Amino acid sequence: MISAMMVAVIGVGLLAGVLGAILGLGGGVVVVPALEFVLPLFGRDITIAQAVAVSQIGVLAVGLSGAASYLRQGLVRARTGYLLSPYTIVGGAAGSFLGLVLPARAVATVFALLLLYSAYNLLRGLKRVEVERPPSRLVPPAMTFAGVMSGLLGIGGGTVQVPVLNLLAGVPIRQAIATSTFIMGLTAVGNALVYQAGGLLDLPLAAGVALGVLIGARAGATLQSRIPAAQLKLFFSLLLIFTAGQLLWKYWGQA
Repeated sequence: MISAMMVAVIGVGLLAGVLGAILGLGGGVVVVPALEFVLPLFGRDITIAQAVAVSQIGVLAVGLSGAASYLRQGLVRARTGYLLSPYTIVGGAAGSFLGLVLPARAVATVFALLLLYSAYNLLRGLKRVEVERPPSRLVPPAMTFAGVMSGLLGIGGGTVQVPVLNLLAGVPIRQAIATSTFIMGLTAVGNALVYQAGGLLDLPLAAGVALGVLIGARAGATLQSRIPAAQLKLFFSLLLIFTAGQLLWKYWGQA
């Protein structure tokens, strides 16, 4: 029989999958802070590095499930994804290594700041580029940075990838989200292997998160065109601000 804790973990994955696929964020912005605050309610402590390791499996699940739906809809720029994924994979491996050696407070602080930055972008609204134009030379280094953030923070890199694809590569916003989802799945494989080698990956927890994410990401990819973007972005922005505040309080306010 499935324990209450595992039901909660699957629920975390479900929410992460839906929001991750809709916004192309990978779901890690939900999984990492949610695991940090939900598991202690069941008497189970988890470090941020362990939460990031589990999140990598969730990101992989978002990439597999969400990208499959987007591919059927014809939204994924597969060629763009294959050309840019090596940058995110290399960056992801570097970020994963940093996640193994950096202090938890440093990782939590970077994560909280990225959450606040993501909330700002969502509230402001991404500048929609619907007309094709030549990509900027800044795209490769920017995608490498997205990979580093993915490996370090377990976020999938979509908080960086979507703006890069949309604003610098000239990819329309819905295709940018779909292509980001496709790329993050490829990047998460290498990230998860690094964390597994470091002994931080809890496979039962990862399986629970992945199960929820697989269901949620498929639903999120289908619902993306039906949900009013403004309402969803407002809700998600408030969620990001709240979780960032919780993380900063946990690692700094109680120091």
